[in-house]
Amino acid sequence: MKNIKPMISPTEIRKKAEKKYLAFLQSVVEGKTFDPIVIAGNKKPDDDMVMFEKELTELMEHSKERKGYGYTIEYQAVKTKKHGLQDIPTSICFRTEHDYLKFIGKELTTAHFRTDIKKCIYELPELKDWISKYPNKVLDNHNVWDDLLMVCKYFKTTPKPQLYIRELPIQVHTKFIERNKGIIKELLDIIIAEQVNAEETRFEPHFNLKYDEPIVRFRILDEIISEKCFSGTNDISLPITQFKSLNIPVNTIYVVENKMNMLTFPIKRDSIVLWGHGFGVDILKSAEWLKSRKIFYWGDLDAHGFLILSELRKHFQQVESFLMDRETFDAFFEDDKGVEINVVGDLYLTLKEKEMFEYLKTSNFRLEQEKIPFEYAKVKIPD
Repeated sequence: MKNIKPMISPTEIRKKAEKKYLAFLQSVVEGKTFDPIVIAGNKKPDDDMVMFEKELTELMEHSKERKGYGYTIEYQAVKTKKHGLQDIPTSICFRTEHDYLKFIGKELTTAHFRTDIKKCIYELPELKDWISKYPNKVLDNHNVWDDLLMVCKYFKTTPKPQLYIRELPIQVHTKFIERNKGIIKELLDIIIAEQVNAEETRFEPHFNLKYDEPIVRFRILDEIISEKCFSGTNDISLPITQFKSLNIPVNTIYVVENKMNMLTFPIKRDSIVLWGHGFGVDILKSAEWLKSRKIFYWGDLDAHGFLILSELRKHFQQVESFLMDRETFDAFFEDDKGVEINVVGDLYLTLKEKEMFEYLKTSNFRLEQEKIPFEYAKVKIPD
């Protein structure tokens, strides 16, 4: 049975025309005059002449000739074996912008688009290339462009506010920036590109804003230092920006994952112990003063623990691990299972650490550090 392809329908024409809308908007941004939009419509007459005429009639009923706007049908005379000479639709053409926009129902949307881009380019001309590339994002944010521009202009004049979002002197809703971080980030990364913290992916530190920072908790293990620097306080919690500005006169930093081990860590001269609590160790990378100290790390004996060790050593090459060896594992392992992980890229581990990591990862074994007896751990802590 012959496979007959139906003549293009008005519904199909609309779908194809809508797909060309973003390209049309890009031409508007670039100031180009309207180029007629052509959609292929050629088809040989169906052997069933009744069906062919029905399809052609439907096509004509929705054309500009009948409705006063929309597409114009272009024909070509074709001689057929069964039906003789026939005028066959070869293309569908939108000759004017009015015809095109009214047919796809985008007249008002386009008017809004023109108003928005005129305002944007006038106030922030550096956004023109972005607007041309992403006209759909201009459309998506039609209702908030006045507020977006207020935010952008503020940051252009004050690229490093050092304020909380709610403190910014911008006349927008108190939650506007928080609710529109995605589009604001795209715009500000263009407008103040050289003023952002490129290494930071989080919105607030990326744009030099204050935020509810991660807390670093640590204990001073030397009573003399505790009295001298903190009036006898030895259990301290600080936002990371305050912690990184410290310069505690100690020689050694211990980092442990378990909070109870941090709380019960034995007294050590010239030392402090930090509570790492998982990948929270990554927040320590900005504390430059740690680079001149000895650092010892004690994590769980599982693959995840060694990933944390690797992450810490990536920023502080002098880090040494302790109580993460095969001897400790064999002495206290209780058949616990860890969490299976996939590792991409090289790890910052010593040869023995890599061997232990592979053993634990392959078998999915886990020995949590709190299961190591305190008396055993105490004598294994390095100085």
